[in-house]
Amino acid sequence: MTRTGIEAAMNDLLFNSEITLQEAADRHFAPEYRQRTDGQWADRTEFLEHITHVRSLVAGGRVEVHEELYSGSKYADRHTAHITKKDGSTVRMEVYVFADLAPDGRFSRIEETTLMLQGSDADRGIGSAR
Repeated sequence: MTRTGIEAAMNDLLFNSEITLQEAADRHFAPEYRQRTDGQWADRTEFLEHITHVRSLVAGGRVEVHEELYSGSKYADRHTAHITKKDGSTVRMEVYVFADLAPDGRFSRIEETTLMLQGSDADRGIGSAR
C-alpha cells in the first residue's frame, strides 16, 4: 500500500496540469471522501467543485510541509500553501490537518483549519470556496 500525503495530493490537484482533476482525485481520495474546512463539510462531489473553482484561479504554487505524522490509518500535518493566482496576486495559508486514510492509503476524511498569512480579504474563503 502506498500512502498519500497532503503535499502530493495538493500538487496533483492544484499545480499539476499534466493530469485531470478526476485522475488527481482518484489517486489521492477514496470514493467515500469527505472534508471539513473551517467548520464547513463537503462530500467528494462538493470537494471536487471546490477544487475546480480553485484551479480556475491558480497559476502555480507549492506546498511546504512543516510537520507530518502517520500513525496507522491516521494522518496529521501542518503545512503552508503558497499560491500565485492568475491575476498575479499571491495567497499564503497555513493549514492544520487531521485525516483518516482508507485501507488503500488514500484519504477518506480530512478535517482542516486554515489561517490566512497573506492575501486579500476576498481570498479568506479560498480553502472552501465553490
